[in-house]
Amino acid sequence: MAIDIRQTLKLSQQLMMTPQLQQAIKLLQLTRVELEQFITSQLAENPTLEESAFESEEIDQKQEKTAEDYMAADINEVSSGLDNIEKDQQKEVDWEALARHKEISAQSNQQTANRKNSTGDTPNYENYLSKDMSLGEHLSGQLAELDLTDTEKQISAEIIGNLNEKGYLDATIEGMASRLDASPDQVDDMLDCIQRLDPPGVAALDLKQCLMIQLRTHGLKNGIVENIVETQMKELETRNYNQIAKNLNLTLDKVIANVATIAELDPIPARQFGIGSSQYIVPDVYVFKLGDKWVTSLNDEGLPRLRVSDFYKEMLESKIGPEDKDYVQEKLKSASWLIKSIQQRQRTIFKVTESIVERQIKFFEDGVKHLKPMVLKDIASDIEMHESTVSRITNGKYVHTPRGIFELKYFFNSPVSMNDGSDMASESVKSLIKEIVNSEDIKKPYSDQKIVTMLEDKGIKLARRTVAKYRDVLGILPSSKRKKYF
Repeated sequence: MAIDIRQTLKLSQQLMMTPQLQQAIKLLQLTRVELEQFITSQLAENPTLEESAFESEEIDQKQEKTAEDYMAADINEVSSGLDNIEKDQQKEVDWEALARHKEISAQSNQQTANRKNSTGDTPNYENYLSKDMSLGEHLSGQLAELDLTDTEKQISAEIIGNLNEKGYLDATIEGMASRLDASPDQVDDMLDCIQRLDPPGVAALDLKQCLMIQLRTHGLKNGIVENIVETQMKELETRNYNQIAKNLNLTLDKVIANVATIAELDPIPARQFGIGSSQYIVPDVYVFKLGDKWVTSLNDEGLPRLRVSDFYKEMLESKIGPEDKDYVQEKLKSASWLIKSIQQRQRTIFKVTESIVERQIKFFEDGVKHLKPMVLKDIASDIEMHESTVSRITNGKYVHTPRGIFELKYFFNSPVSMNDGSDMASESVKSLIKEIVNSEDIKKPYSDQKIVTMLEDKGIKLARRTVAKYRDVLGILPSSKRKKYF
């Protein structure tokens, strides 16, 4: 058999991910805050990209346009910018004009900022946020009033630096002593000093010590309550008061009375310094009722409105070198594509939200109980886009409605079967479970099986393990831990 070399032609199709397409996909999945940061970085990196500064009359005229008008106007502007990029004529660059252009743009942006942040001639101080004091700053302020040596200051700084977000110490005395070339006794003495500061229970090594410190601080220590904290933490966490009574040879009433004292303590000393603090959300889109019609409106406030610099477009018609021309062309194309990608992102959010409103109209009219089962494929079919695009655009995007602010993903729910053969959204079932728990007798809470029976009476078929799963998602404790004795 002879071995030879041959040339053959093969025709095939292959999908190539260009940098522009990768950027467009990336913009789809960015949250609003991330998008603002990305635009700011692009304004700093690309000299051909600049922020528009509209006068009030122009803003009023723009507000009269619909969201689709915005999109069309911007895409036409970008297209004309790309047409200018393709021009190949050369003229001389007026560098003095470039300097004047930058100076005028800076002044215009400064004037715009001044108009936004002021009322009359004085700044609007309501636009400024005060910084909350951290736990470390709070403790350091108290220590500053004490007469400490340099070594004690160094040890106290090490201890405060090793406190976790709950206010507990995340380091050993021996480890800190080794790092500071100090003795364990010195570190232990300074730790005892910090544990006597406000808030009570701070710098404890564990929950048991945290509660003991608070009992000492509030003068609540007695034989029984101290003994419960010292020896019965496991049963105390599970609220197994009968076992505590048995272990300590006490009556149940006596145990409950002392546990009520423990319940007044705070297991998270640093709670007031930001633990569980509110997270403020800026919605990407608004949905509101205008007459008998539900209206969708994009929230463009705070997002810089970009445009391609006219100066750099005119520069291509000047007499510049090939390398400079290639650089300007590349930056102009990048700026134009960025504007297109941002407008495409906004248009997709608008379309997805409109489709959601149309499909979930009963939710907006009557509440969460009327939320319908819906999957990504339903919206993708409505707007003629791929499911992955809908998934990206709904993740981390929020809509403001008369019923509250929701992530767009909230409206996608798996179906739960009803006895009559119809389906109900899982989120609606969770709402019913929450209502049932809120209406129960706190001294005789409903078990998961009892909730299953009550849902069946409403025509909803659900397994007990599914009820337990939904209860966990809602942050509702099991019946044994919901029971109140006092």
